[in-house]
Amino acid sequence: MRIVAQVILAAAVSCLVPVEGYAADPCTRTEAEFAFSQTATGPLKLHVFSPLHTDTLPRPAIVIFHGGGWTMGEPSWAFGLVDRYACKGLVTIVAQYRLSDGKTVSPADAVDDAMAAIKWTRTNATRFNLDPGRVAALGWSAGAHLAASAAVFARDADQRPNLLALVSPAVSVENDLHFRSLFPPQTSIEKYSPAEHVMPSLPPTIMVTGREDTVTPLAAVRKFHERMKAAGNVSELKVYDDVGHLFTPKGQSDSGFPNPDKAIRQRAYDAIDEFLIQHTYMAK
Repeated sequence: MRIVAQVILAAAVSCLVPVEGYAADPCTRTEAEFAFSQTATGPLKLHVFSPLHTDTLPRPAIVIFHGGGWTMGEPSWAFGLVDRYACKGLVTIVAQYRLSDGKTVSPADAVDDAMAAIKWTRTNATRFNLDPGRVAALGWSAGAHLAASAAVFARDADQRPNLLALVSPAVSVENDLHFRSLFPPQTSIEKYSPAEHVMPSLPPTIMVTGREDTVTPLAAVRKFHERMKAAGNVSELKVYDDVGHLFTPKGQSDSGFPNPDKAIRQRAYDAIDEFLIQHTYMAK
C-alpha cells in the first residue's frame, strides 16, 4: 500500500470508530487475554471476548486482524468491532501479529502469526465452547491480507478459517510497492499474494470495498473475486460507489487522513452481517 507511516496510522485508527448500531442492545461478555505464540521479539497475544449465554451448543467464532500497512497497529485498534459480534453470539477474538520492521520481520511472519491464531482458536474450542467448524476471520486492509493468506497458504486444516470477511482488502499484492519494500530485495513477492494462489475448496468469502480505492484498488480485489468464482468457491463482492479506501468519500485523498462515509460503512458491515447469517454464524 502506497502510503507513508503517518497516513497508515491514520487509516487504521479511522476503522476503530464504532459504527452506529454495531450492537442493537448492550450485552454482557467476558474478556480474557492469552499468549498464543512465542517469537524472538516476545509473546503474541489474543484477546478473547465471550458472550454470556446459557446455550449449551457450541458457538461460532470470529478472529479479527487489524490494518496498518503491516508495519503498525495493535489489537486494541479492533476493539470497536467486538460488541458487534460478541453481542450477537460469536466468540470474538482479536489477534496480535508481528509488525514488519524492514529488517528481521516481514509480512510473511505476520501470515504465520495469523495462521497460528486461527489454529489456537480451533485447538481451544472446548475451553470457549466454540464450534471448530465455524471459525471466521475478518480483517481490513493489511489485516484482510493476513486473513485471506491464512485461508490460501494454510499448511494444515486447523490453520485455515472457515469463512472470510474482508474490508478494503489487500488480496493481490504482487505489484504493491509498499508491500515489496517490506521484504529483502530478491524476494519473490508473488509467493505472498493470495490472488495468485486461489484454489478450489477455499472458505466462503465476502469482500466490501470502495470503487474509488487507490490504496487497495478495485481491480486487484476483483481479480481475487473472479479467481475464487472460477475455482468454484463462494465469493461475494460488494462495491460502494463514490468512496475509496476504508470508505473515504470520493474527492478526498484516501491515502491521507480518512473520513469514512458512516452510512456507507454501516451498509458494508451490514452486508457482512447478512453473509454471516447466511452461513449460520449469526441469527437474524
